[in-house]
Amino acid sequence: MVEDGKLLEQLMGSVGYCTEVEEDLIDAVTGLSGSGPAYVTVDALADGGVKMGLPRRLAVRLGAQALLGAAKMLLESEQHPGQLKDNVASPGGATIHALHVMESGGFRSLLINAVEASCIRTRYSRKK
Repeated sequence: MVEDGKLLEQLMGSVGYCTEVEEDLIDAVTGLSGSGPAYVTVDALADGGVKMGLPRRLAVRLGAQALLGAAKMLLESEQHPGQLKDNVASPGGATIHALHVMESGGFRSLLINAVEASCIRTRYSRKK
């Protein structure tokens, strides 16, 4: 069985991050990691860029690259995500104004609620 686990970890690790979790956390992992790619907002970021005059293709590429860069910075720095956010949100600057708009619209709560909804649905589906 241990060999099977190591083989599975090698296979899964070749395409992404792989870690072992307790069985009672599987639904939460699904809600975050399994459904998480659907939460990525590249399409909405690109729409914002297009609204402001960027060509669609460039807007998609810039949005995707921004998320990729942020994820890479987070994983490589081991800093808290809030610290990285604070590092780029200068006082009175464009980023803090954008963050205020996102908070006013409940963006963080929407993401938290989406993870929770996916977790609950996974739990329900598994019990059927």
